[in-house]
Amino acid sequence: MSIAIWPAQRIRDAFAKGYVSADAAPDVDQVQPASLDLRLGPVAYRLPASFLPGPGRTVAQRVSELATHEVDLSRPTVLERNCVHIVPLMERLRLPRGVDARANPKSSSGRLDIFVRIIADGGATFDEIPAGYDGPLYAEVVPRSFTVIAKAGSRLAQIRFREDVPTAPAARQVAVTIDLDPAGKDGGVVGFRARRTSGLVDLAKVGVLSRADYWEPIVTRPDRRELVLDPDEFYILASGEPVVVGADEAAEMIAYDTSVGELRSHYAGFLDCGFGLAEAGGAGSRLVLEVRSHDVPFLLDHGQRIATLMYEPMIERPDMLYGTGLGSNYQGQQLKLSKHFI
Repeated sequence: MSIAIWPAQRIRDAFAKGYVSADAAPDVDQVQPASLDLRLGPVAYRLPASFLPGPGRTVAQRVSELATHEVDLSRPTVLERNCVHIVPLMERLRLPRGVDARANPKSSSGRLDIFVRIIADGGATFDEIPAGYDGPLYAEVVPRSFTVIAKAGSRLAQIRFREDVPTAPAARQVAVTIDLDPAGKDGGVVGFRARRTSGLVDLAKVGVLSRADYWEPIVTRPDRRELVLDPDEFYILASGEPVVVGADEAAEMIAYDTSVGELRSHYAGFLDCGFGLAEAGGAGSRLVLEVRSHDVPFLLDHGQRIATLMYEPMIERPDMLYGTGLGSNYQGQQLKLSKHFI
């Protein structure tokens, strides 16, 4: 199947046509060049474990069987580390035939190590919404490194709409490498590791937290540009090369690529049209990678392949591009923590 991604103008039109509806009017900046931000609803449910409903079953049915208690998100509320929360979203879908959707955490969610996945009724996989789906959406939210404060309207995930277009160009893949060279870096810092103990992160407050309270800087030596990843520690690193996503395409990082190691190299994988594009203020933009090794320590060398980008065509050019014109937080970035830190 050849697919093409809906641009911003088609996403707005989807609201008008009823393909997307919501409990509250859309936020003015909720539609992105190639994706739609999803908003938490006013209640969350604490569960002892993650789950998928499976064919013929609704998420609400499983939540009623498994939930231990409700959490009120109508006001700012603490979501504890390593606790599973299921949150009905404000948005619901009524997709037309031939249109499916994929979801992913937003960049800030990934950089805060908030594990976010979207579940649909009858779903046998996370983050995959089948063509023609008519029903509600739910977010599974599990803060990993930091306890966070969230509320109704918080936007932790985003969704892309994909249409079956037989004439669409084929998708292409590009390898991504890791930068562990201290040369030219402030203090030789090539990355950050999340501290085991830290304070709360209020998702609504931008640019107020001291990075030193939450992150340990990682410094490598010029003659030894390598890093051992300790199992289940969380790292923020940067790509070795700048990345550009053109105005007529969108990209997504493949979540697991076992050919490059038993590790996850990102938790927020969407790159919208215009990321890294010079005309949108993004010349030289690097990918920021959220990395966690599993089971065993893993040695990374400078320049080693660590991830794979999948580029897919847009169905038409969006009427806006990711970048300075939208106030995008991560355009033109090098190594950068989430927008909450200074």
